[in-house]
Amino acid sequence: MPKIYYEEDADLSFLTGRKVAVLGYGSQGRAHALNLRDSGIDVCVGVRFSGKSWIQAKADGFEPLTPDEASRRSDVIMMLTPDTTHREVYESSVKQHLSRGKALGFAHGYSIRFGEVSPPKDVDIFMVAPKGPGPTVRQAYLDGFGVPALLAVERDYSGQGEKLALAYAKALGATKAGVLKTSFAEEAETDLFGEQSVLVGGVMSLIEKGFEVLVEEGYQPELAYFEVCNELKLIMDLIYKGGFAGMLKAVSDTAKYGGLTRGGRVVDETVKSNMKKILQEIKSGEFAREWTGNRDESAKNLRRMMGQLESKQIESVGSVIRRMAGIESTEKDSEH
Repeated sequence: MPKIYYEEDADLSFLTGRKVAVLGYGSQGRAHALNLRDSGIDVCVGVRFSGKSWIQAKADGFEPLTPDEASRRSDVIMMLTPDTTHREVYESSVKQHLSRGKALGFAHGYSIRFGEVSPPKDVDIFMVAPKGPGPTVRQAYLDGFGVPALLAVERDYSGQGEKLALAYAKALGATKAGVLKTSFAEEAETDLFGEQSVLVGGVMSLIEKGFEVLVEEGYQPELAYFEVCNELKLIMDLIYKGGFAGMLKAVSDTAKYGGLTRGGRVVDETVKSNMKKILQEIKSGEFAREWTGNRDESAKNLRRMMGQLESKQIESVGSVIRRMAGIESTEKDSEH
């Protein structure tokens, strides 16, 4: 069984007298900074001077600093800018201020696992990764609860790295829900695998293939979209609430039988084999080298792929269906 920490396992006093710099004020950064402040922690925000995040931080009652100045003034530095910026931010604003005894924190294991940053040996390195988007982390805190989180300590120079990380998790509200102990490598590798093979890449490919099969066989694209995409949210909501069994109990016997007897023929052992290859690419560092090894090239490829995606039939049909359902505004159409 994994180690799971709760309120009684964490002590905020391990952050007492220590200033925490939250670098980045996007979805996660804003939630972390506000929750920490409301928990009585001394927090400063490090963001680009006069940008949107700077303005938002001021509106929320902070006196924002540049990342360099925030890092200089702080004892605990939390890297909450996008993963793709960590190397640049670290080299330009953090590295020179990581004196002995300070701590460097992350909400994702990517940068440490794949060597984007290489902190000195005389600092603590920890991770507290809430398993939810920033607005949910903030709202759960305001509701008196919290979002579950993952916790890891990569380097425990002080001998109190885990206690520090738990104090940070408690200040976020995460220990009210539960904090699961892991490692930077396990979190980074499973997170990338989930995104690539199931949650983003796998789901999109499955939906697109189903749509293409129906359309190529002469069925109306709008009906195809309803059947393979629009209703997927309903099914996922049922799985989220009750697991596979709970979902199956909520659908017809015809759907139960058809799904249980045919689903494995679609997503078969070949798919599992392909997933294992993807996992090996992640573990070997091949994906990281492709994605962050040459950011200009990978960003160019991403823009190209996004352009190709937006031109697909399933996207235009989906837009029509979403407008019918009142999900998508018609403002786009009025602009043209």
